[in-house]
This record gives sequence, C-alpha cells and structure tokens, in this order.
Amino acid sequence: MNRTQKNYISEFKKLLNSSFIKKILNTSLAVFIASILFIILFLWSMCMVYIKPYEFGIKEVKIGVKRGIHPKVYTAGLYFVIPRFEKIYKFPRNLQLYSLTNTAKDTSDHSDKAAHIQTSDGFFVDVDVSILYKIADPLKTIKTLGTGEAFITDGIAPKAEPILKNTLGQLTTEEFYNPHLRVQKMMLAKDILNKQLAQKGIFVEDVLIRYFKYSSEIQKSIEEKKLKDQLVFKNQAEAKAAMEGAKLSKTIQEGKAIYNVELEKGNAYVMKKNAERDLYVRTKKAAADLLIKKAEAEKIRLRNMALQGAGSENLVGLKMAEVFNGIEVIVLPSDGKNGLNPFNLNKIMKLF
Repeated sequence: MNRTQKNYISEFKKLLNSSFIKKILNTSLAVFIASILFIILFLWSMCMVYIKPYEFGIKEVKIGVKRGIHPKVYTAGLYFVIPRFEKIYKFPRNLQLYSLTNTAKDTSDHSDKAAHIQTSDGFFVDVDVSILYKIADPLKTIKTLGTGEAFITDGIAPKAEPILKNTLGQLTTEEFYNPHLRVQKMMLAKDILNKQLAQKGIFVEDVLIRYFKYSSEIQKSIEEKKLKDQLVFKNQAEAKAAMEGAKLSKTIQEGKAIYNVELEKGNAYVMKKNAERDLYVRTKKAAADLLIKKAEAEKIRLRNMALQGAGSENLVGLKMAEVFNGIEVIVLPSDGKNGLNPFNLNKIMKLF
C-alpha cells in the first residue's frame, strides 16, 4: 500500500467519524435504506436461479398460459423466474457413477450392494460393478422419471442388477476368471442398459467389473483346479520347449556340418586355383628360360660364324696386340720381307 492510498483511507475514516455521517446513520432514513436493500436482496435470491457449469436446467411453468415443462434446456448462467409461478429443475451434466459394491462406500457416489449373480452352473458370486453414465437428454428424463434423483432411484438403479444377472449369469464359475469373456458380457450389459434407458434420456458410458468373490469353499476349489491346470500347462510348455530345444540343437548341428562342408569346398577351390596359378607361373617361366637359352645359343652361333670368316684374323691380331702390352722395348723390322705384320699370326710365331 503506497502513501496516497493510506491518505485516502485515513480521510475516509475521518468522514465516517464526522458528526454529519453519524446523524444520518442514526436517523430513520438509514433504517429505510437498509430495509430497501434487504428487500432487493431477498427478491433477488427468490427470483434469480444460478445454474452451474456442470448442470442442466429445465423450466416448469406452474401458473400461467404456457403451463408445464418447457422444451428449452438451460445451461450455465443466471436466470430470472417468478416465485410460485415458475421453477427451474437442475440435473447433473457431467459423468455420474453408480456402484454396486460390498466394500466401503464413498458418500459422494450413489451405491448399492454388490450384484449377487448365479452362474450358469448353479453357483453364486458377488460382483462389484461400477456403471458410468450421464444424462444425455434432461427433457426425456424429467418427463419420464421426474425431478430430483429420480434418474437414479427410478432410472439406473432398478435396471442395473437384473441386467447384470442376465448377462453375467451366462458365464460358468470358471469363465468368470476369463477376462475376455467378462468384457464381452460387460459390453452386452452396457448395450442392453442403453436400449432400456435411451427413452429416459440416460446414456451409459461403460460398465466395469472391479472385483468378484465366490464363497470360500468354491473359491478354494477353483483356485486348486486352476493351479492344477496351470501345472499341466507348465509341463506341456516345458515338454514343448524341450522338443523345440532338440530341434534347435539338430538345426545347429546340421548348420555346422553344412558350414564345414562348404568350408572344405572353399579350401579345395583355393588349393586348385593356387595349383593352377603355380602351373601357369612355371609354364611361363620355363617358356621364358627357353627363349633366353635359344637367344644365347643363337648369339654363340653367330659369334662362331663371325670367327670363321675373314674378320677372324683381324680379331686374333687384336688379341695378340694385347699380349705385347707387357713388353717395354722391342725393335722389329717394319718393312721388307722380314717386316713385322701384327695381323699375320704365322709370321709372328716364326719370328719369335
């Protein structure tokens, strides 16, 4: 609160404490004003009806030209009515719960005892059921059932247990343990309820079984039988698992054998290709060696042919000239009959 607001409050208090205001409040005018305000508020409370967001409103005219139930459905808001001449009846608009149970009851829900149902094989079972429903057409509801909670006492309650006995009673004692069969019968009960309650403006959203209980002796015998059945199923499952395990082992062994055979085939193929490769390499190498040998032989042949021709003497002379590399001084005639011809091998041999 800031300073200005504090100043306004203090001025207002001073005004209330002033003698002028006190005189007005002490006069008959104040009493008259208070009376008028009280009358206005009283008439307001008598003439205005508030319908909440989760409610319907249906107007009934009791005195007047258009007497009876009016077809208009009123939703959330404030509405003017003439006391004793008109009245607006309220109905719940949201989802409602009707319970059939033997457990602790919630005071906010409309409940009754659990449905006592006889099975098709002659045994009795107490079933806790929750019925979710809503008022779909309040005009039909008020015309066929009336006002207040008649939609419960005269609508959903008288129909619920007989229909459940008719549908769930088709099950045997053991079939109550089958959730799929229970759901089928619950859906059937829902459809029958909707057919019978549609003309009364009520629509059933769902029928739910929360719990069911047999007598202790029947419960015990059923549980023992179920345990035996489960033991049989367990043994059958184990036997089937063993058979499947044997098949699996056989399949694994066959797979390993096929793998080994294919692996040996692969190794043989590799060895064959390696042998073919080695043979190819040796063949080509031998052919290359043969070509080399032929070339060397051809070289020797050509060399021999060259040595047997006229140029052989010149070649021998050149070789003999190499012999003289080690002689420092030698005097030989270079002309005439006894002149030295280094290319004449016979003459040189005779000379020396």
